Amino acid sequence: MPDNDGLLYIRFLTFSDQKALEILFNKYRESLVLFIYGFVRNIDVAEELMMDTFAVLVSGVARYKETDKALFKTWLFAVAKNQAFLYLRKQKIWFVSLEKEFLDNMEADASTQPIAVLLKTERDAQLYRSLKAIDANYRQALYLQYFEDMKPEQISRIIKKNIKQTYNLLARGKEALRAIYAKMGHSWDI
Repeated sequence: MPDNDGLLYIRFLTFSDQKALEILFNKYRESLVLFIYGFVRNIDVAEELMMDTFAVLVSGVARYKETDKALFKTWLFAVAKNQAFLYLRKQKIWFVSLEKEFLDNMEADASTQPIAVLLKTERDAQLYRSLKAIDANYRQALYLQYFEDMKPEQISRIIKKNIKQTYNLLARGKEALRAIYAKMGHSWDI
């Protein structure tokens, strides 16, 4: 049986229930923009790609399959990641390696003010800033865990790693963050 969001999406596809789509849009738009921004590093493009992600949902091109293993949120973030990579390929940015680029340039300046709004708590803002100092594979996995409250099984589907690799990325990422926090003079309380 699918999760509630999956049921909403299926209701939208089956009955053209616009209210169901609106609920999903309102629930995920901000987190998708923040997630996509980590790849494209442009808030306007991230917002556009978030809309493209929902366009894919509306068109039914990518179909969510009802399974106990794959939550709707996992599938949605995988679609968003694919949209970001399609954009980067079209822009002749042939490959933005996760090892190099995910979540770079995250300081909230005048051009990225919406990022600061999305990061509602000081803890989230501090964590988000600290993520840019660690390996990109760690960043992506930790972002999904801390900001999207995803389980390792869900993260492994999005980052296309097996579950053991995902657990290793999370553990090593946490150790790297712990070291960054120590350098910054903060205690690790996450």
